[in-house]
Amino acid sequence: MTAADPIVDDLRDESDALDALVAPLEAAGWAQPTPAPGWTIAHQIAHLWWTDRASLTSITDEPAFGELLTAASADPLGFVDKAAEELALTPPDQLLAHWRQTRGELHAALRGVAEGRKLVWFGPPMSAASMATARLMETWAHGLDVADALGASVVPSARLKPIAHLGVRTRDFAFAVHQLTPPAEPFRVDLTAPDGSHWTWGPEAAAQHVTGSALDFCYLVTQRRPLAEIDVAAHGSDAARWLEIAQAFAGPPGRGR
Repeated sequence: MTAADPIVDDLRDESDALDALVAPLEAAGWAQPTPAPGWTIAHQIAHLWWTDRASLTSITDEPAFGELLTAASADPLGFVDKAAEELALTPPDQLLAHWRQTRGELHAALRGVAEGRKLVWFGPPMSAASMATARLMETWAHGLDVADALGASVVPSARLKPIAHLGVRTRDFAFAVHQLTPPAEPFRVDLTAPDGSHWTWGPEAAAQHVTGSALDFCYLVTQRRPLAEIDVAAHGSDAARWLEIAQAFAGPPGRGR
């Protein structure tokens, strides 16, 4: 077993949970708007298909991924949205079939990445475990957009832990993309998991700390719920500033929902 395997298991299960939401929809259902401005359910699945495909290309064909990088550099802010717009025009049954096939191939490829190999990406190169975590975060976040559009409830699970971990690890990145100097000292983060246990990061005696619900923290770092509506609290001015700008996803600061 590699370090990526348990996260790939979580990614597979999260993808299957979203699949179960969209598979019964008629064609008109795929055109329902989601909380992401301008994006329908078809856009959400198209985006996941495209990003899973890009991730698979990074693993299996680095020269082809280099061509993607060149295309992205020509339109860094609109590149991903344009891809979602184009692929969302795919008939829903074909779109779902393409996503199923691509994600299955990606999951298998992630399990086969050699330990120590760094995978090229639009940001810094990453390990297979990190790529699987990023795909899990995006699948959960966009799945939440779909669930909200359908009025469906999403039951929190232990699959949130890698997402919360990514949210903690991207603290300095969040400061940097807002042109702010990251705090020098580590924070303590203590989150209550869905089963009532605690997930913790950082030294217990840290002056700056964050507490609250793991689910709500994941809402926050994926910018799916505003800080004012969730059970996450900061203790210390630097921690409070972090919660205002936190993002676990790459790219420029998001607008939130």
